[in-house]
Amino acid sequence: MNSGLKVSAFAAALAATFGAAYGIGEGLDPVAAERAPAHDERHASPSPEVKDSGGHAGHDSTPAGGLQISEGGYTLDLRTQRITAGHRADLRFTVRDDSGRAVTEYRREHDKELHLTVASRDLLTYRHLHPTRAADGTWSIPVDLPRAGGYRVFADFTPAEKGAENLTLGADLAVSGSYRPQELPRAARTARVDGYEVELTGALRPGRSSELRLSVSRDGKPVTDLQPYLGAYGHLVALRSGDLAHLHVHPQGEPGDGRTRPGPEISFAATAPSGGSYRLFLDFKHDGVVRTAAFTVRAGAAARTDAETPADSTPRHSGDHGH
Repeated sequence: MNSGLKVSAFAAALAATFGAAYGIGEGLDPVAAERAPAHDERHASPSPEVKDSGGHAGHDSTPAGGLQISEGGYTLDLRTQRITAGHRADLRFTVRDDSGRAVTEYRREHDKELHLTVASRDLLTYRHLHPTRAADGTWSIPVDLPRAGGYRVFADFTPAEKGAENLTLGADLAVSGSYRPQELPRAARTARVDGYEVELTGALRPGRSSELRLSVSRDGKPVTDLQPYLGAYGHLVALRSGDLAHLHVHPQGEPGDGRTRPGPEISFAATAPSGGSYRLFLDFKHDGVVRTAAFTVRAGAAARTDAETPADSTPRHSGDHGH
């Protein structure tokens, strides 16, 4: 068989496999049409430590977080590799060391031993979860993902072993059901969620740190009484469109430091590993509820917004902060 026929046969096989996994069904509504559910937050007191390491941000010479399933002698062993869209299922996984043993001791950071992020490949569905660890090192949490397609699961943790660094490991998750790809939401400076408006200023720059400021308001009035969430007044995750490279950044300052105000602005320092389009997910807590605002931004020479008008760019079923 010549090379052209080989490529055609491979493409056909790939398409058949993808169609069998997800099927073809009715189209989904645009992301702006779906309202994110509110969710109560019952986390313990905030941790004083804020750390930006282990792939949360970096230069072009540093591998982006979440692209590898194994790093630094540790491996993310995702036990649940396929679930069905719209059906509640337990997501189970283990972190193993280089000898294959399950890790059972972690350093607590931002009030948790491990932070779990689940995002669809099109970046329209996003979950920030906090699973429970059993004595044998198995982590689990129930999830209900509304849309079929490819997903990426990110585990952000620091082993308790002396000298261990923070890691973000990633693994693929398949969600079966009717599937139709959708485009990345347009870039905009303002996002709306549950009656709140969040405005973004600053630019995400490749290879060097830059400041991102997000200002929260409700009914046209600045929110000045944000509540601590995971040891800060906001929590930001950035994912690169295409390969879902993971940036996990935290605000500059923390509650109780005598300098940081509880809103309306939350300031972050972030570094993009490359140019391109990114999806930013901001979690903030107010009136006892955590909400998630989502933005599409561009890093690099093309870094600009295409529109200045507010957009309800809330991710589908965003910020499901599990316990």
